[in-house]
Amino acid sequence: MAAEGRCRTRGSEPVMGNGESRVRGLAARAGGWSARHRWAAVGIWVLFVVLAMGLGSAAGRVDVGDSDQLKGETSTAARIIEEAGIEEPAGETVLVQARDGGPEATDAGFRSAVAAVVTAVERTGEVTDVTSPYESGTISKDGRSALVQFDVRGDSDTAGDRVQPVLKAVEDVQKDHGSLRIEEIGDASMMKTFDDAFGDDFKKAEYSAVPVALGILLIAFGALVAALLPVALAITAIMATMGLMGLVSHLQPMSDTANSVMLLVGLAVGVDYCLFYLRREREERAAGRDAGTALRIAAATSGRAIVVSGVTVCVAMAGMLFTGLAEFEAMGLASLMVVAVAMVGSVTVLPALLSLLGERVEKGRLPFLRGRRTGGSTDSRFWTAVLKRVLARPVLSVVVATGALLAVAAPAVGMKTQNLTLDQEFGDSLPIVQTYDRVNEAFPGGSEPAEVVVRADDINAPEVRSALAEFRERAIGSGASRGPVEIKLHDQQNVAFVYVPLVGGSDQDKAGESLDKLRDEVRPATLGEVDGVEAPITGQVAGSKDFNDQLVGSVVPVFAFVVVFAFLVMLLSFRSLTVAITSIVLNLLSVGAAYGILVAVFQHGWGASLVGAEGVGAIITWLPLFLFVILFGLSTDYHVFVVSRIREARLRGRTTRDAVRHGVVTTAGVVTSAAVIMVAVFGIFGTLSMQSMKQMGVGLAAAVLIDATVIRGVLLPAVMTLLGERNWYLPKWLHRMPDLTHDESPEPVTPPVSRDDEGERVPV
Repeated sequence: MAAEGRCRTRGSEPVMGNGESRVRGLAARAGGWSARHRWAAVGIWVLFVVLAMGLGSAAGRVDVGDSDQLKGETSTAARIIEEAGIEEPAGETVLVQARDGGPEATDAGFRSAVAAVVTAVERTGEVTDVTSPYESGTISKDGRSALVQFDVRGDSDTAGDRVQPVLKAVEDVQKDHGSLRIEEIGDASMMKTFDDAFGDDFKKAEYSAVPVALGILLIAFGALVAALLPVALAITAIMATMGLMGLVSHLQPMSDTANSVMLLVGLAVGVDYCLFYLRREREERAAGRDAGTALRIAAATSGRAIVVSGVTVCVAMAGMLFTGLAEFEAMGLASLMVVAVAMVGSVTVLPALLSLLGERVEKGRLPFLRGRRTGGSTDSRFWTAVLKRVLARPVLSVVVATGALLAVAAPAVGMKTQNLTLDQEFGDSLPIVQTYDRVNEAFPGGSEPAEVVVRADDINAPEVRSALAEFRERAIGSGASRGPVEIKLHDQQNVAFVYVPLVGGSDQDKAGESLDKLRDEVRPATLGEVDGVEAPITGQVAGSKDFNDQLVGSVVPVFAFVVVFAFLVMLLSFRSLTVAITSIVLNLLSVGAAYGILVAVFQHGWGASLVGAEGVGAIITWLPLFLFVILFGLSTDYHVFVVSRIREARLRGRTTRDAVRHGVVTTAGVVTSAAVIMVAVFGIFGTLSMQSMKQMGVGLAAAVLIDATVIRGVLLPAVMTLLGERNWYLPKWLHRMPDLTHDESPEPVTPPVSRDDEGERVPV
């Protein structure tokens, strides 16, 4: 093999400064070219970023449409609406409800309040199709609640910007009727409330991630220039990817969610990759090597680890493309692109910048860190102490660490996933949530009705009108709805919308049962009997159910793809069956522990108050698969970096136990710094008020913390120590695989030693 050949002789390779031989490989060659053509490398990178942003801006971004979001009935309904050219307006509802001991809907005072609401909202000029409850029959069974319904004029996507005058008009009516509760809720009012409450919150979270990362890097490096390099690389990678997203969106639509995920992943891997590279270059310079040699060694070692890690992370992100869900496909493609861009930047422009800066990378030393060593031994005292105990009792360490992780992962067995309802998502933090609860209590399912989109050759044909009327009757008669069932006709487009409040209301399980009755019993017996009629059922509950069904169906393919291809990448990169298997098992343990923490905190409510959360009884549907893909990819960062250092030490002739100790303690500083940055960035999202964002932030932060400590600091060294030389086992029938292991650092001992002095041959 190539690695073995280099151990045997050095005569075939030119000797560089300090007695080092030229190293080979993609990362090494890229770093060497960049160091020799510094300004060209920097110029090409800047040109690439500018061109990507310019072309992306010129092309514009195509976002995921409603008909692309899901397959099945939800997608069919959206497609019918789009093809018909119908713009569904933002619907609004005003709840008029008697307080304790207040009037009933038949009383004059109640009627007066309803009339005042109708008049007030009409006067704003922002609404249309105002309907009184006395016309539509939207009066509760107890006669103490009624709904005034109307639509906001204009584009529904921007209705939140125009609803304020209507909200003000309703508030004014409330002031004149103290015995009644008069509150507005609907698409536009919720849009405005959420934008006001959480729009800036999201932006602050995204913008604060960069200063947090920079602050941690300042402490890690103790110098402003060194700290700025990783952040600058990450930001330019993100900027370039934003432009590429615009171009790619014409083939695969993108979304705001994909943009946020791309920013998170880009910042995490961009900083990590640069951190790995920069730390190794500083370490080699501090060991006495000249600048050129230090840079070449960093390119061949950390550069190679970055390439292996980047390819594996890209493979993991590509798993999202197999879900069939447009939102996931957008997130996967955006994440894949930013990782690829950050990886290329790390092994090309970064060596050029380090070569240009030279000793100036230490500029801007922090006064309170002036006494710190900037190089030399990178051994961590803490991890040296931990490793001493782990390696002394590896069996006990494996048993205790594995047992602890399995115990943490145990709650995940009972994981329940669902799309969170409004009250689950926001608790009682917003007044509109209380309105939502009151509407659902008085009119079960009224705030989130099922929507039947009916298309026929002639929507006014007698048999179609008869089927619509029969559907309305049977929907109530079957127990799926308590009514009122509203029908809106669009004669010109031959389309009708049927709104059916579902029994169960905000209880997703019961509402799902009502939806099944509509789809499986009521529709086939009514609308299904008419030839040429399409009647897909959509809405909040239907969308949640369709999303769940499709996501569950994609779990096995996605898991299989990610695990199998990550295994193959590790096998090819390290030419060791053992390393490939252990890396997969350890990553799965890390993900399992993260799942367990999520379920314990957010489903069961154990310790929820510690993270400012509430036990909402479920995990949001999209999170488990999202976390698996993201965490499996990010965990590879640390694993590849640590195992590469262990393998490098073993190739230099150290025993396996000594190589493990050396690899872990010398990488502990950079892994800790990278992990702290990730935990801090993900933790920012855990501070948001939305439970789904809290779940994502806590899940990611917990998994990274576990991965960087228990997995890499205890389990990995203990397992590798127990396996000994079996770590490098590769069956003979696999020797024909491509050899991607040639980016190894040269033997550091000067003068060169013979093969006999290097110890036994390592079969890798």
